[in-house]
Amino acid sequence: MVNILKGINIPLNRAEGDLEIRVEVEDGIIIEAWSSGTLFRGFENMMRGRGALDGLVITPRICGICSLTHLTAAVEALDAIAGVTPPDNAYRLRNLALMVEIIQSDVRQALLMFMVDFANKEAYQDHQLGTEARQRYNPLQGSAAIEAIRETKRLLQIVAIIGGQWPHTSFMVPGGVTSIPEISKILQCRIIYERFCSWYERIVLGCSIDRWLEIRCMDDLNNWLDESPTHRQSEIGFFLRFARLAGLDRLGRGSGRFLSYGNFTLPAETSLTDIDGRLLGAGFAVGTAVFPFLPTKISEDISHAWYEQAAGPLHPSVGVTRPHAAGQSGRSYSWVKAPRYAGEAAETGPLAEMIIAGNPLFQGMIAGDGANVLARELARLARPAHLLKPMATLLAELLARHTDSFYRTATTIPDGESAGMIGAARGALGHWVKVEDGKIAHYQVITPTAWNGSPRDAQGGRGPWEEALIGTPIKDVSNPVEAGHVVRSFDPCLVCAVHTLQKGEKKGLLSLGCAP
Repeated sequence: MVNILKGINIPLNRAEGDLEIRVEVEDGIIIEAWSSGTLFRGFENMMRGRGALDGLVITPRICGICSLTHLTAAVEALDAIAGVTPPDNAYRLRNLALMVEIIQSDVRQALLMFMVDFANKEAYQDHQLGTEARQRYNPLQGSAAIEAIRETKRLLQIVAIIGGQWPHTSFMVPGGVTSIPEISKILQCRIIYERFCSWYERIVLGCSIDRWLEIRCMDDLNNWLDESPTHRQSEIGFFLRFARLAGLDRLGRGSGRFLSYGNFTLPAETSLTDIDGRLLGAGFAVGTAVFPFLPTKISEDISHAWYEQAAGPLHPSVGVTRPHAAGQSGRSYSWVKAPRYAGEAAETGPLAEMIIAGNPLFQGMIAGDGANVLARELARLARPAHLLKPMATLLAELLARHTDSFYRTATTIPDGESAGMIGAARGALGHWVKVEDGKIAHYQVITPTAWNGSPRDAQGGRGPWEEALIGTPIKDVSNPVEAGHVVRSFDPCLVCAVHTLQKGEKKGLLSLGCAP
């Protein structure tokens, strides 16, 4: 007998924003999925007619978790329109702040959002590591949760020193930054950095960063895991052991297409190795085959979103955002548009960055098992190891070149248009800006979650995490932890709210998430 459950809404908490996942389950397997962003905010429409610099204050309010990334994208677009190249010290300070925001987000998402599900007693009561998982990850009680909150809070002091506050700082301006900290403050940043780096190596990695970066294939990873008790008991070691036993390497394969805009525009004079002027290069990958990134191939499809319909997908430089909610009828089901690259849905985030950067460990993982929950979350846990060493270099260069300029005059923003395209904690972020007569004539933003959590396009192609949900086994439809693993592996950024729909009845469910 085939048991089909239609219209089940997955109760997904600990997600930034209003997110509703609806699935169909047949004999315990998800056979269809729809991801719906249920909150319209309209930031892009707020921008039209405002002063050219207003985006530096308003767009960081899009998100309280990654406000610096929006500020960085906004200011890079204005740098280009103004035709100004900021001094080297400006890029050092911008990058340091952005790296801090990404690192703290990675650690918090892994230990406070994703791995909390390992403490789900009903789902993992028979898991041999279940008791230890609850000791580590029970919300606000687990040892790992408490440490993650404390250490990431300390790390964010670097942003407060550089930018005055976090979140929603506005210290970046066209031409550079508003000020440079005194030598004593930069030294304080270095002390904070060194303390966090020591904690990350001791608790998250269980080894030095240099030792972790020696891992280049699955055999190396397995040997590392068996090499030392400190490796096995580290957060990454525990994650690997628990996730493998839970079968997370078999969940959430997705389409295998990856996108990164690249990130961290480097100073002209630096000892860091650049890729087209950036620390991380851009690219589009199909499996492990990486191709050059072409911004002109980006489009937004709104065929299944609650917006006035256009003739077809549009590039964000000419796209529009006119809300048109038609209720639950018809094929529209989300306030999220459907970004596409060359007409294809593409996954973005730390795993995509690793693939496009040619990281041999993650390329090997994808070549063997495809994209999956374990690979995505491991990439997020390990990404700080790839950013902490460049942070040390930037701090050293700031100390050595402290008297150099941090601002190059950009008194006016002329008419023009450009885009700021960077890598946020969750993946590719773009701001497309057009200025006319000193005011914003056009503004479009495509966030990482728009890529990952998009609805279907006109051809019926699912968004990345919709596709990744297909084939997911659900052992208990009242406690669908497996679907939660899949969606949370993408680090969804929407407002906290949960709805559940079972057998035609819609019920409210307490949300454990919190939004800024």
